Amino acid sequence: MRVIGLMSGTSLDGIDAALVEIAGRRPRVRVLGFRTTSYPRALQRELLAAAEGGALAPGRLAVLHAAVGRQLADAALGLCRALRVSPGRVSLVGSHGHTLHHAPQRGATLQIGEPAEIAVRTGITTVANFRAADVAAGGEGAPLAPWAHHLLFRHSRRRRAVQNLGGIGNVTYLPPGASAAKLVAFDTGPGNMVIDGVVQRLSGGRLRMDRDGRLARAGCVDDALLAQLLRHPFLRRRPPKSTGREEFGAPVVDALLRAARRRSLSTADVVATATAFTARATADAYRRFLPALDEVFLAGGGSRNPALVAAIAAALPRCAVRIVDALGYDADALEAVAFALLAWAAAIARPAGLPAVTGASHAVVCGQIVPGRSYRGVRLAGV
Repeated sequence: MRVIGLMSGTSLDGIDAALVEIAGRRPRVRVLGFRTTSYPRALQRELLAAAEGGALAPGRLAVLHAAVGRQLADAALGLCRALRVSPGRVSLVGSHGHTLHHAPQRGATLQIGEPAEIAVRTGITTVANFRAADVAAGGEGAPLAPWAHHLLFRHSRRRRAVQNLGGIGNVTYLPPGASAAKLVAFDTGPGNMVIDGVVQRLSGGRLRMDRDGRLARAGCVDDALLAQLLRHPFLRRRPPKSTGREEFGAPVVDALLRAARRRSLSTADVVATATAFTARATADAYRRFLPALDEVFLAGGGSRNPALVAAIAAALPRCAVRIVDALGYDADALEAVAFALLAWAAAIARPAGLPAVTGASHAVVCGQIVPGRSYRGVRLAGV
C-alpha cells in the first residue's frame, strides 16, 4: 500500500508531504519521497491570526476550511508529480489538517482542511480529523505520532526518546522492548514557536525563523528572564498533556519582549534566551516525568537549528542526543510519515490512539474516511 501523509504544523512553515510504502500487518515501512509546499503568504497570515485567537466569522471559517483543503490536495498532487507517481497508484492520503484551536480540557479540538477537497481533487481516499475520536473518549487527542514512533523506532535494550521540535515540542519515550500500551508521551512545551515569534516581531516580519541558529549563537542567555519563562504553569503539569498557540503563542512572545525591553537586551540576546527556553523546558520535562534515558533522537524543523540542538544536548549531559536521520528517517519528514501510518491504521480498523498517552477512556481508531474514486468500502462481518 502506498500512502501520502500530509502535515501542517503550528509553525505554519508549509505543508509537509511524504509518500510511504507500507507492507504487511506488522508493517515494513519505506519512505519513497518527501516535499514541503509553502502556504501563500496571505493565507498563512490569516491562519496565524485565527490560531492566535483573532475573530473569525462562520462564513470566513468555512472558506478557510475549503481553502486549506485545496492547499493540502495541491501538496499531495505536487508530491506525486515530483516523484512521477500517478495518484491512481496511491491507496490513501492521511491528512492532519491545520489546527486552529485545541482545548481538550473542554472536549474540543479543531483541525481545518476539508478532506473532501483532497479526495475529490486527487481521487485518493482520504483519512482526516485524527484527533476527534480520542477527544470524544476523554483524551487529549494529542500527541498522535507516538504510535508511529513505536512502530519505527522501538529498541529491545535502549531507553530511547523521540523528540519532535515543531512549533510545539513533544516527546515519545520508548521503554526497552515495551508494547505501545506502555509508552509515555506528551507535549513538552514550546518547540520553535516562541523562537520564531520573537524573530518575526523583532525583524518586522523580514525573517520567519532563526535560520541555522545564527542569532542565538551571537547572543547571550539572560538567566533571570529564562527563569521567569520556565515558571509557565504548563511545564509543571503532569501528563497526559498537550498544548498549542493557546499557551505558547502571542501572549508568551509579548511578555518576553516586554521583559527584554525593560532589561535592554539585544535582538541576539532575546533569541538566545528563547532558544534556551525550548531547550530547558524539554530537558526539565524529561527530568520531571521520564526515567533516565540512553539516547534522544530529534525531529522536526527545530532539529535543523544547530543552536537549539546544542542547547538541548548541553541540558541533557547524561544521554546521547542525535538527529533522527541517524535512524534512517528524514527528520523533516517524520510527522508526515506518521500520518501516513495513522491513515493505514484507520483503513484496517487498527486502534492507534493510546490511552496511556492521551488519557482517553479506551483505545480508538483515529481518523475519519472520505472515499476517493477507488474506494471499495469496508467488508463488515455478516454483511
